[in-house]
Amino acid sequence: MSGRSPTAVRLFWTLVVGSSAGFWYGAPAFAATGTACLAILAHRFDRPRRFRALVRRIARRHGSILALRRRQERFRDAYGNTIEDGWRRERAYFVERTVVPLLEERGFAEEAESRFETMLEIVERVACAQVLPEASDAPEDGVAYERFCAERLEEAGWRARPTGASGDQGCDVIAEQAGVRLVVQCKRYGRPVGNAAVQEVAAAAQHWSADMAAVVSNAGFTPAARKLAGTTGVLLLHHDALDDLEPRREPGRRRKRPAEVR
Repeated sequence: MSGRSPTAVRLFWTLVVGSSAGFWYGAPAFAATGTACLAILAHRFDRPRRFRALVRRIARRHGSILALRRRQERFRDAYGNTIEDGWRRERAYFVERTVVPLLEERGFAEEAESRFETMLEIVERVACAQVLPEASDAPEDGVAYERFCAERLEEAGWRARPTGASGDQGCDVIAEQAGVRLVVQCKRYGRPVGNAAVQEVAAAAQHWSADMAAVVSNAGFTPAARKLAGTTGVLLLHHDALDDLEPRREPGRRRKRPAEVR
């Protein structure tokens, strides 16, 4: 039976065993065999529904995070177009890394390979159905946006201040909490932020002897920026994420201590 589907295999052996039993026990055995075959077929025909239900359950476990990421990775550009590139990447990443492995564990490997678009649509519906708190209206002016980010950090327990337009060495906001120093570059953009910002804030972390470095934006990040951030330890954040940002120190990063934040 090599190469046959599991349903075909089950039907074959049910018929073989049932037919053999029928010669010994007569009509009741043939009736039981027919019922078993119908149950196998019903289970097979119900498989698409069970597949969709399982994907939906997996997505709902992460519904609030998916909804937040959807809001963070979608924005309007200067021409009024809604840009969703970052959200599409995030959605595909979630399906590939979270949904597909669980489907394979439950015996839906065939569907996981052939129905990728269906899974994306289910994740989209789940994310859209979540109710999130009102989004903060970030100012459009770059300097005001820096102050806005500093205020969000203050509300999260950091001592934070904008560094000013000159002499910042790639750092727009510097903050401290629990002895941990954070440097932030703020980008109020109408397009995804590129890797130049990551390079600049990584250099600023060395200049300011910081323990943490982050680029904060309203508009998401390019794949190149994400790749560079992964190798430099720079955090890429939507400004909503500042409310929950906690201090942490990377061993060996900080080598000297310039003046404390005032």
